[in-house]
Amino acid sequence: MFPYLPQQSGYNRRLRAALPLVKRMIRDLAVDSDLWFDNHWIVDSTPVACGMSRPTVQRSNLAGWAGYGYCASHSRFFWGLRLYLVCTPTGMPILWALASPKIGEREVLAAMLEIDAGLLAQRESILLISDKGFAGKAFEKDLAGQGIQLLRPSRKREKARYGEPMLKKVRQLIESVNDTLKASSTWNNTAAGPSRASPSESPSASSQGPPRSGTTAKPEPRSPDP
Repeated sequence: MFPYLPQQSGYNRRLRAALPLVKRMIRDLAVDSDLWFDNHWIVDSTPVACGMSRPTVQRSNLAGWAGYGYCASHSRFFWGLRLYLVCTPTGMPILWALASPKIGEREVLAAMLEIDAGLLAQRESILLISDKGFAGKAFEKDLAGQGIQLLRPSRKREKARYGEPMLKKVRQLIESVNDTLKASSTWNNTAAGPSRASPSESPSASSQGPPRSGTTAKPEPRSPDP
């Protein structure tokens, strides 16, 4: 039945070449589900550590892509990437991206939405739930222009925002989805070079150069909060 079975190196080359097709199939399967059309989205980012020592950082294939960042929830610095995820309250991934931790969260999310602009055109209005890291008057104004209402916690010295009491329980959902994605990947254990395939075919994205969404780009200064 199978006249030729490639070895590991040959299999990896074929798998990388077939990545656009695989990503397209993932998107088609997701669209076939009723959960795909939920207009309530949750966005979050989580660190993906790719190296724990200085020698690993220096010899890693991710050098120039990954960078140093700070994880506030664990109160520690890390070297690696940040995984950005947009999903529905049921856990259906809509968009995801890997980006340098030096790139601002608002910049990455804006680029993700720009790349998949057709996805927004299919929906009349979207309620996007986030944390304080995505706060910014100019950013929220841009989202409103795309038909997206941002629901987030209030910052210090800011008036309590509408719907804030319900956010904590809802955000636990995306954290569990993030943990699942990280557990099923090898980013925490290896330093293989990221794919440069086009992100337009699927809910996922991994390409080069800000402000494109889902990039594993070289570190850029974090944009100041408007």
